[in-house]
Amino acid sequence: MVRLTRAQTQERNRAKVLAAAKEEFAERGYRDAKIDDIADRAELTRGAVYSNFPGKRALYFAVLADLAEHAPVRPPDEPALTVREALGEVARAWVTRLPLVTDGEHEPSRLGMHLLPEILADEATRKPYAQLMRLNAILLGLAMERLRPPREPDGRLVRLAESALTVLQGAAQLSAAAPGFVDPFDVIRTCEQLAGLDLDDRWFQAPTTPSVLSPASPWAPPSGTVDAVCGEPARPERDGVVAVLGLHRLSAAEELVRAAPPGAELTVVIVTGAPKELLPLARLVLAEVVTCLRQAFPRAAWPRLRVLYDDTGALASAAGVADPDDRTEVALRVRQGHVELRAEGFGACHAAALHP
Repeated sequence: MVRLTRAQTQERNRAKVLAAAKEEFAERGYRDAKIDDIADRAELTRGAVYSNFPGKRALYFAVLADLAEHAPVRPPDEPALTVREALGEVARAWVTRLPLVTDGEHEPSRLGMHLLPEILADEATRKPYAQLMRLNAILLGLAMERLRPPREPDGRLVRLAESALTVLQGAAQLSAAAPGFVDPFDVIRTCEQLAGLDLDDRWFQAPTTPSVLSPASPWAPPSGTVDAVCGEPARPERDGVVAVLGLHRLSAAEELVRAAPPGAELTVVIVTGAPKELLPLARLVLAEVVTCLRQAFPRAAWPRLRVLYDDTGALASAAGVADPDDRTEVALRVRQGHVELRAEGFGACHAAALHP
């Protein structure tokens, strides 16, 4: 019998806990589920559960994130060619996941009905959630811009994306609170109609003065990371700009994209001071929208921005961030295996992308 390493044992136990928690939440609901019962289902101790997850809420986020990231993605038979078509396809992918009026309280489709109350209950989750939704709007807006470039040189479609996500999130919450009220076809038609709005969306960069250095230090990030946008292996060692962003600074990703020259390799590394609880939330919130984006847009229109989760802090450490937290904003310009520029503080993404 082959003896498992400590890391392999921990990964196996984590998978057992997730599977047991999914069953417990589905059968008893999030509110009535107990950590002790989850441990019994997994045939592990209570301590083994807590060694992987700091609490029931973190476990709930992780279960929902795992489901969202492994949701089947059906490539479009006819990829959207217009913003109207794309918004309709995004909405169609979104509403197919909503619970039906005939679904019982403990049906798998209602597993996420307690998500928003849990987020709203704590400032520690509200702020990251707001920034994660901003990042979702940026990704969706960038994809729409690939189909229909804004009419003005400084124009954008991010506010249009925010409006569409507002409609979709509202539909999800009403489906949970008032089963039968939401008509999926009305939601789809509403999102399609949003394409005709002119929200006078412009790109404005506030003046900032981040610390900028030219260290010429080696860049050797760890391998094995996966891009959350396309679901494929990422290569953060490539030439380009790498931004390490805490969960309170994710909106800076737009500064990175707007300031970078066409064709630049752009990567966002998400970090937090509470990775065991908040990175599962990040994975969940982004996966909900990214999976819809993949189903709606042709591959050529996917946003030119990679998003990586730094669970261990190894990517942040390679960027010189020893103790990342939710306010971290560090951006590197990488060339031929070396960091030729490092910016830190508010405006770092803009500075690293724009700096000659």
